[in-house]
Amino acid sequence: MEQNYGFFTRLSMAFKMIFSGAYTRTLLQPVAAEPEVPQVEIKEHNQDSALQLISLLQKEGRLVDFINEDINSFADEQVAAAARVVHQGVKKALAEHVSFTPVSETPEGESITLAADYNRSQWQLTGNVAGQPPFTGTVIHKGWQVTEMKLPAVVEGTNLNVVAAAEVEL
Repeated sequence: MEQNYGFFTRLSMAFKMIFSGAYTRTLLQPVAAEPEVPQVEIKEHNQDSALQLISLLQKEGRLVDFINEDINSFADEQVAAAARVVHQGVKKALAEHVSFTPVSETPEGESITLAADYNRSQWQLTGNVAGQPPFTGTVIHKGWQVTEMKLPAVVEGTNLNVVAAAEVEL
């Protein structure tokens, strides 16, 4: 109980310092400069494009059907055959609508040095990450970036949340 009393006493003193301005004065004293963290701008997302792309992947490759299927009861040969069909369809849809280029021109398995100003959205550091850049390591995956996206126009009134309409045979 005495330990809690000490905690509350310290907490009370901290509040007194904050509200009396003593704490602020302490904060204004010069301290060793820490590296400035850049402000991050958070962009609003437009889910319409994502829904359109999911719809295209479903239409061409039945991706949503495949992902939502419980494949545990199927033989490996059946899963492999289904995966081949999904792969072909998804590849076709992506080839028609999205252009990719590798992030890294350095081949996988080769050494690379990332300068201090490397683009953190293009490079993911793994392993023993310590210290400050430049960093030297081995390219494990070349990464991918989208260079062009060509989605079809959407007809007014289309509900993009429906990525695959229910089918009824007559």
